[in-house]
Amino acid sequence: MKILVIGAGRMGAWLVESLCMDHDVGVFDKNIRKLRYLFNSVKLVNYDEVAEFQPEMVINAVNLERTVPVFEEILPYLPADCILSDITSVKTPVQDWYLNSGRRFVSTHPMFGPTFANVKDLSSQSAIIINQSDEEGKSFFRKFYESLNLNIFEYTFKEHDETIAYSLAIPFASTIVFAACMKKQEAPGTTFNKHMDIAKGLLSEDNYLLSEILFSPFALEHIKNIYKKLGDLMTMIETNNAIQLHDFLNKLEENIKE
Repeated sequence: MKILVIGAGRMGAWLVESLCMDHDVGVFDKNIRKLRYLFNSVKLVNYDEVAEFQPEMVINAVNLERTVPVFEEILPYLPADCILSDITSVKTPVQDWYLNSGRRFVSTHPMFGPTFANVKDLSSQSAIIINQSDEEGKSFFRKFYESLNLNIFEYTFKEHDETIAYSLAIPFASTIVFAACMKKQEAPGTTFNKHMDIAKGLLSEDNYLLSEILFSPFALEHIKNIYKKLGDLMTMIETNNAIQLHDFLNKLEENIKE
């Protein structure tokens, strides 16, 4: 398939590298410096070149804030039957645009960052495909994600955003609070160091990605619940209530049982 990836950031570059051996891949970015180290692909820097490339599928890999504006800019230069695709972590803003565009689309979400995950072994990672998408597009991404040994799930747009708010907003917010409490001193300990590694990995991600997750319409409910549970814990500690704390910890053990 002839595929155009828009945006040569971390995810865009990973997509180019992952697809270019089996497909005719072009990559578009107005910042030509980002294209320097992408091989086995056609490098495009203006929309006239996109029109000449004639892609069968466009994968929009820019941040959520720019996804719809970029689609609107590039749409006049695409063939009428070109499948539009995005990999955004929050689908609510793109859902209505797709449905109003009248164009074929496939919306997916690789649930990992190429700088945080081991891209040589993705068998423990997951990807979501929106089941309201075009059948040909869904088939393409199923095969692509299967080739990477990813665990594949299919959700509606709404189910995706609810799932992401739960599975990402909670650990993101908890890790951000951990990082906010750090101070410059040696703090040995296995648990601390594990948390620190997670925090460093999270904060190495693009700030736009983190804000997309936390600004999701379904995230605030989970953040409020974290705040409430912290308040409950503070009360137990302030009142030195060991019985209540032990009961609380026992409930937590039940929560995390597989």
